[in-house]
Amino acid sequence: MQIKTAVFVLIAATASTMGYAQNKVGDDTKKVLAAQPPVTVQTAVGPLTLPPPYKTESARKNSRTVGWPEGKTPVAPKGFVVTRFVEGLQNPRWTYIAPNGDIFVSEAGTRESANRILLFKDVNKDGIADDKYIFLTNLNRPLGMLVLGNYFYVGNTDGVYRYPYKAGDTEIKADGDKIISLWEGGYNNHWTRNIIANKEGTKIYITVGSASNAGERGMEIEEGKRALIFEANPDGSDLKIYASGLRNPVGLDWNPVTGELWTAVNERDELGDNLVPDYATSVKRGGWYGWPFSYFGKIKDPRWANDPHQKLVDKAIIPDVPLGPHTASLGLVFYTGQQFSAKYRNGAFIGQHGSWNRSVLSGYKVVFIPFKNGKPQPPEDFLTGFIADEEKSEVHGRPVGVAITPDGSLLVNDDTAGIIWKVSMKK
Repeated sequence: MQIKTAVFVLIAATASTMGYAQNKVGDDTKKVLAAQPPVTVQTAVGPLTLPPPYKTESARKNSRTVGWPEGKTPVAPKGFVVTRFVEGLQNPRWTYIAPNGDIFVSEAGTRESANRILLFKDVNKDGIADDKYIFLTNLNRPLGMLVLGNYFYVGNTDGVYRYPYKAGDTEIKADGDKIISLWEGGYNNHWTRNIIANKEGTKIYITVGSASNAGERGMEIEEGKRALIFEANPDGSDLKIYASGLRNPVGLDWNPVTGELWTAVNERDELGDNLVPDYATSVKRGGWYGWPFSYFGKIKDPRWANDPHQKLVDKAIIPDVPLGPHTASLGLVFYTGQQFSAKYRNGAFIGQHGSWNRSVLSGYKVVFIPFKNGKPQPPEDFLTGFIADEEKSEVHGRPVGVAITPDGSLLVNDDTAGIIWKVSMKK
């Protein structure tokens, strides 16, 4: 297997952070911080008021997946129908739809991982997968997939791999080239590596989440390696940081009106029930989004209160659309189909995998961000009903990846239930 060596170009402003570690926040300091007034910031969809850190204690409430009873589905708005596109899968985390309409699904998980990619075809166009192929195996926690030219790309947790491919292939047996090495390990929920190409097919973009919650393992394992989006040539050369300070960016897509790159970001934990909100945002080249030193612009993370990063804090960009605290907002896709009503055209669907660091479950749904003339509006619930019993912390499943089929339906990966849901307009 060929491995190309990439030269990593750091943003100059981040280079000075090497060698510093976060502060420990004692109970007395937490009480002082909790007594501070809330802070309001202006986002692209309106003002957002955030409580002070430690206003509530950091909670742990893990959910347990109990599955879906026969005949029960998630709930979509009036006028839509929800069906099972395919079921019986092993952690179907992500879906990619190739230019020819083939539907690829990566099966991977944090603790148990099938480490493979499946291929589905809806031959008779009835909304149910007819043909299933084991397309690629022996992978390392794969997530993002991409067809570009005569290659099939896979975002494994340890790097981007490229395989020879032609449209219609149902299996890849050839060895792939590891064209970009990425850093695995660290915070175990941040193993996901998504990948997307620009419209011209001249650049690829790769997401890499942080190796920690808020830099507590030392910034030397983060700087230039994690909590960022890379840009590279399709062969893996000319690897550069496109944007950084993004704790765990996963979903990627292009705003169909403005052409901006957008991402969904899973923010930090352990500051209380309502901090810090996850978000979706446009991504500016060279942009710094605050992690781990600040959040939502210049609000300093108290765990970094006494360190010399004020210049970085001062330049931190406020994300565009807050999506609620601890929702694990991961999936993102813009709706460019024609099946849904005009309200949904050019808007964005977000898959929220669901909380663990909150006393009340949050997320566990798909939300929709309407866009007007390329500008985001406040998000709203779209696909709900995943929480089975709040008091028992039981959920039917956990939505994550979202994708648009050639007929304009929405596919939703429910990875813990092993189902991919299809949401369509009623005929």
